[in-house]
Amino acid sequence: MFLFWNRTDNNAPARTSQRTQNLLGKKFIEKLDALHDGAIRTGLVTTADLQEAYRKSREIEQNPNLTNIWYGLGIMAFIMVATPLFYEIITFLLSVRCFLPNNYLVIREATRPISDCEFCKGVNGPLILKNLTRDEFEPLAYSSQPIIIKNAVTHWPATKLLNFTFIKNLYESIPGALDEDCQFLHFRSDFKNLRDVLNMPPERANLREGDETWYVGWSNCHPVVLGELRKLYPRPHFLPADAEMPNTDYIFLGYEQGAFMHLDYIPRLMWQAQLQGNKSWILAPTPECDHICQSFSFYVEPGDAVLVDTRIWYHGTSIPKGQFALTIQSEYG
Repeated sequence: MFLFWNRTDNNAPARTSQRTQNLLGKKFIEKLDALHDGAIRTGLVTTADLQEAYRKSREIEQNPNLTNIWYGLGIMAFIMVATPLFYEIITFLLSVRCFLPNNYLVIREATRPISDCEFCKGVNGPLILKNLTRDEFEPLAYSSQPIIIKNAVTHWPATKLLNFTFIKNLYESIPGALDEDCQFLHFRSDFKNLRDVLNMPPERANLREGDETWYVGWSNCHPVVLGELRKLYPRPHFLPADAEMPNTDYIFLGYEQGAFMHLDYIPRLMWQAQLQGNKSWILAPTPECDHICQSFSFYVEPGDAVLVDTRIWYHGTSIPKGQFALTIQSEYG
C-alpha cells in the first residue's frame, strides 16, 4: 500500500505540471487572440500587419544573427548622425558667455524680496536740486527718493574730452584691454561685445542717416583703462566722505534706444553723470506697490547728476531722436 502511494506521488507532480502548463498556454493564446482582435477592431493594426510581424519574427528565429546585424547598423547610423550634431552643440555652448542671455532677470525677479512700498509712498517725481555741498547733500545721501543735482559735473574734463573716438583710442592703445572679461550690455543693439562696438564704421558711430541706431553699456573693469578714465572725472564732490566706491565704473553711450525697464542687482546705491546729450528716465514701483505708488518720468541734461536706488525702482531710459548721449555711472555706499 505504501509503495503504491509513493509511486503515485512521484508521478503526480509531473502530470500536474503538464496540465498547468497546458492550461496556462491555452489562457495565454486566448488573451493573445483577444488582444489581436481588439487591435484590429480599433484600427490600430490590420491583419496584414500581424502577418508581416509574424513573418519577420520567423526570419529572426531562422537567422539569429540578423537582430545583431540590424542593431549594429542602427548604432553606427546613430553615431554618424549624432557625433557632428553633438560637436556643434558643445562648440556653441563654449562660444557664448551665457546660454540664455537676459533670462537671469526673470529668475531674479521671481526670487527678489517683496517690497514694503515705503520707498515709493508719496513720491511722484525726482527731487531737483541745485549744485550743493557734501554737507548739504548728506541728509539725502542714502534716501530712496530719486534726485537730480543740476550742473553737478559741468566742471569735469570728461564733459569736453570724453567721446567715442577717445574711448576707442584708449582701449586700442592698452594691450589686453579688449580681452578683459568685463560685463557688456548690448540692450537692443546687434553688438556682441565691446570690440564689435569700437570696430563699427565711423558712419554708423556717428549715426549717418539710414544707419541703424545703437545703444550699449559696459563696465570698464580693466585697471589701466579705469585709471585713465578717472583722470577725466573725479569722485563726485557731494558724496559722503566715508562712502565706499567700487573698482569698476560703467559707460553708457549711443542713440535713441536707451535701456529697457529693469531692476539693478547691485550691492550699493547708484549715481550717474550725464556728460553729453539729454536722457529721459521713467521710474515705476515694483508690481506689488502699484496700488500705493505711481510711475513718473523726467529728463536730465549735460552736466546733471542723477541718483536713483535702481535696486528698488524699475527704470528705463531713452534718448531724443538723432541725439548722442554719453553717461558715466558708478556706485557708492
